Amino acid sequence: MSIQTVARRYASALADVVLDRGEAKEVQQELEQWDDLLRANANLQEVFRNPTIALDKKRAVLNKLLERAKPRTTTANFLKVLLQNQRLTELPEINRKFAEILDERAGMVAAIVTTARPVPEAVQQNLEQKLTTLTQKKVRLDFEQDPELIGGLVTRIGSTVYDGSVRSQLQQIKERMAG
Repeated sequence: MSIQTVARRYASALADVVLDRGEAKEVQQELEQWDDLLRANANLQEVFRNPTIALDKKRAVLNKLLERAKPRTTTANFLKVLLQNQRLTELPEINRKFAEILDERAGMVAAIVTTARPVPEAVQQNLEQKLTTLTQKKVRLDFEQDPELIGGLVTRIGSTVYDGSVRSQLQQIKERMAG
């Protein structure tokens, strides 16, 4: 079973619980903080990843961390389930799927817009309206910069890429001239 399939199952189950309890945003933020903590600490990653360390020892480490961090019960229980099922090291992928599922259920889609330079607020709002019309969903825009684009923009919504960059247009001209 692929990591994506496993991640989707855990994320979907968690989404059911948090949406029922009205704590989706809070749990999502706490899990992102846990992900950051694990990524920043190679020793912690090793403890949870290492099959020679007994589950009881891993549980003791997690419980100590939970005592210090004091996350909400839903977050703590979810982390304990992941540990029990030896999936705690897959938290980054589970978090990604969790965010996607929460967006899907809210009728929202995330779009990543890459531009060469910062985009003025008015242009951002105009783009958001156009993408909302295009997708028939609420759109959450995340902007990234890539100076190699020269100009224009590249928008990714899920697996669909809309490439309106100058770099892409120059590449197309070059290919036509070579043909």
